Amino acid sequence: MNETKVKHALEILKQAVARHGEKLVYPCSFGAEGSVLIDLIQRAGLAIPIVTIDTGRLPQETFEAIEAIEKRYGIRVRIVFPDCHEVEEMVAAHGPNLFRRAVELRRLCCEIRKVRPLARVLADYEAWITGRRREQSAERANLPFVEEDDPVYGKIKYNPLADWTWKEVWDYIRAREVPYHPLHDRFYHSIGCACCTRPIAVGEDPRAGRWWWEHEDVAEECGLHVPASRIAPPKPGEGEQGEGI
Repeated sequence: MNETKVKHALEILKQAVARHGEKLVYPCSFGAEGSVLIDLIQRAGLAIPIVTIDTGRLPQETFEAIEAIEKRYGIRVRIVFPDCHEVEEMVAAHGPNLFRRAVELRRLCCEIRKVRPLARVLADYEAWITGRRREQSAERANLPFVEEDDPVYGKIKYNPLADWTWKEVWDYIRAREVPYHPLHDRFYHSIGCACCTRPIAVGEDPRAGRWWWEHEDVAEECGLHVPASRIAPPKPGEGEQGEGI
């Protein structure tokens, strides 16, 4: 376990609390990075609320991870949901598995199920914490520890684990026996909705388990951190005509 990076991550969390107080929140998806951050927060006694978004398509194992975390630390995770009317309208117009047919439709699904619910949460806060790391993708290679102007929500964003490697994340989890998402034991790396997440093979890119049916030139982001205008558009003819998306 890299104690220097652990101390630095804690410093960032403490600075965020000192700066924002009750206006700081941690929206967690309960991947391995989330387990590390929650453990750091709880060990330091930081009063940072933890929120997660139930998209309606999460694997059962995510709820098992939430309950394990709650039991371990004696906390309650706030679970928020997408607007049911927006989901119903989307499914009525495009079907339940629209995300497989076109990149625009996948973005629409992410927008309604994840981006808008998070926007409602963040409306009550000044700043938020993420578990993103530079190692995760080319898009995140230059990720700073603090982003003063979040391009999606206009909030201040803290990335305490920005310089951590995947190995360092797991060294921490094992050293401190932190509860973690069961799907990691089944070769899942990046975990989101059940329909959009799969395990990866040995040697595959860590992000290969997300939206694997899309072309390689499409940025692997859902819109939570990168605005749609910066995500590469689909190739000509890839989208559906007349969808109005």
